[in-house]
Amino acid sequence: MSDPDLAGLRDLAGLAERLAAVRSGIAAAAASAGRDERDIVTVVVTKFHPVTLIEQLVALGVHDVGENRHQEAQAKVEALAGLDLTWHFVGQVQGKKAKQVRAYADVIHSVDRASLVDALSSESDVIDCFVQVNLTDDPARGGVDPGLLDPLVERVLSTSGLRLLGLMAVAPLGEEPRRAFARVRELGERIRLLAPEAKFLSMGMSQDYPEAISEGATHLRIGTAITGNRPVPG
Repeated sequence: MSDPDLAGLRDLAGLAERLAAVRSGIAAAAASAGRDERDIVTVVVTKFHPVTLIEQLVALGVHDVGENRHQEAQAKVEALAGLDLTWHFVGQVQGKKAKQVRAYADVIHSVDRASLVDALSSESDVIDCFVQVNLTDDPARGGVDPGLLDPLVERVLSTSGLRLLGLMAVAPLGEEPRRAFARVRELGERIRLLAPEAKFLSMGMSQDYPEAISEGATHLRIGTAITGNRPVPG
């Protein structure tokens, strides 16, 4: 067996070990929270990784893949069109690229402004989405200010072609993650007065997914804990 073949086997073994470790961690966190781990979707974020890694993930039983750069995501979806994958777009969406993103994504996690809602509208098909909430005081960060959340939710509900799943958020640096996720859970309870079916919460990443599970996360966005360090982009 050649050296490249051996390296490939080692890479696959490492990927399988990391995936198993995260799955075990999710199961433990769910059990601690009195939840069923089967109610939690793990979106493996594959930013900068090659399509071969996604093929390996599929062989290991992964079906939900996340990307956050439009051109990279578009190319990967095209290259892997024959695989049974659910594609999650988890990055910020430029308004001028909105129609292109919704053409290949199954779920968009980062709806954060009225103009983007309008750009994503469609009379022909429906795409699932989350409204992203900004948990920081920096308006340059992605997400809607919590004080403006209700009007944006109402905008999504009244727009053709969008089905609101719930809320997405990133825990701010410097804040205890569980406290941040508790805020998202409370906001989720609030918006269900407007949208009873919007019961899902996209929160929790490699470093804080146990805390997110404790506060009701239904969709985890996990990258390096599963995929390993990202390659340097070309």
